[in-house]
Amino acid sequence: MLHPLLERFARLDAADCMVFDGTPVTYATLARRVEGWVDHLRRARLGTGTVVALDATYCPESCAALLALIEVGAIIVPLSGLPRPQRREFRAIGEVEAAIRIDGAGRLESVARTGRLATHDLYRRLREVGSPGLVLFSSGTTGRSKASVLDMRLLLKRYEDVAKPRCTLSFLNLDHIGGINTLLHTLHAGGTVVTVPERSAEAVFAAIARHGVQVLPTTPTFLNMVLLSAAHRRYASSSLELITYGTEPMPQRTLTRLIDELPHVRFKQTYGLSELGILPTRSRGDGTLWVKFGGEGFDHKIVDGILWIRSAMAMLGYLNAPAPFDDDGYFNTQDVVITDGDYVRILGRRSEIINVGGQKVYPTEVENLLLEVPNIADVTVSGLPSPITGMVVKATVNTSVPESRDSLTRRVREHCRRRLEPYKVPAIVEPSPRALHSDRMKKARSAS
Repeated sequence: MLHPLLERFARLDAADCMVFDGTPVTYATLARRVEGWVDHLRRARLGTGTVVALDATYCPESCAALLALIEVGAIIVPLSGLPRPQRREFRAIGEVEAAIRIDGAGRLESVARTGRLATHDLYRRLREVGSPGLVLFSSGTTGRSKASVLDMRLLLKRYEDVAKPRCTLSFLNLDHIGGINTLLHTLHAGGTVVTVPERSAEAVFAAIARHGVQVLPTTPTFLNMVLLSAAHRRYASSSLELITYGTEPMPQRTLTRLIDELPHVRFKQTYGLSELGILPTRSRGDGTLWVKFGGEGFDHKIVDGILWIRSAMAMLGYLNAPAPFDDDGYFNTQDVVITDGDYVRILGRRSEIINVGGQKVYPTEVENLLLEVPNIADVTVSGLPSPITGMVVKATVNTSVPESRDSLTRRVREHCRRRLEPYKVPAIVEPSPRALHSDRMKKARSAS
């Protein structure tokens, strides 16, 4: 499966493919590690159709293991830093037959069989065509995590067109479609992947300055943290050419501030789902949230304000839930959108819409406004059950400096009443010391 890519590794030889823990790793070194893993997997009879969990962080050893698993035709279940109960749950859902564990320092801990036998029909389909597979779990911030099964052969076609080699920071882990995309896109282009010890604004911008990072793929939540920390002002970022953002709606105020603070950087909105892969997108402009979907192998339609997408690399289905495809192969993304010609603006997930007495409230609209209120560092808006209106709007807030709940509530309501319809004004304002995002740097509305 990877022969052309491995041949490219040989040609690049002494060029850096990764920077891990501040140390460069060459393409030649990565190629040797991949070959070593292929030999090890074949001796252990972990080949075509074997379901293998890769429990590891982003490091050269885990990337080599991932590439080797693709090469031998395994079905890969990447897991990164999960609590033990969740790891057991995901392994059970995935019917994991063997597990590879690599520690945070990039050292191999174990390769062991689990005693399970994977019999799911989706695995049978992959085995019948001899294709490697990939199982990705959703974040589960608003419900149970779903396990998508993808055909790696189809996913790899996304990277056949060689792009310009760039130095890219690996923000999302290998258990996320964005992390997989960063790795495969960068290596196919002959670029360099830079890892960071933690996803803090300080660590990320220190790495940008030290290693001349050109591309930062990340989330709106993280970019808001960057603005709050002012890390981008403490480190040189002249090498940075492009910031891509996705996984959740971007607040307009955050985007406007970013453009002002980083005028030399181009900003691009991306769109991807574990179920569909990463779609080609084109923003109408750096400062706008309107985006156009396009490219070979992708199509979309909008039904009753909901975005449906058809993808040539779409998942085969879920291991633990029905797959929401229609008869024509379009996937229901559950994203509510509005349109302007060929351009689309994503308002949020349908499950997150707050119904107040029959009136719809989009959390992002209220969040965008609340970020204008002095002393509000971050905010998550969600619905709270009400016996009178069915739901009311609740705002959970991180403040820059401590403030009493009464004072914060008064200021929030005064600001909102001037700009919003009464039913959109938060009925509950709750200061919180907890972070309002998941470990994937995405709004965690269930935490509110």
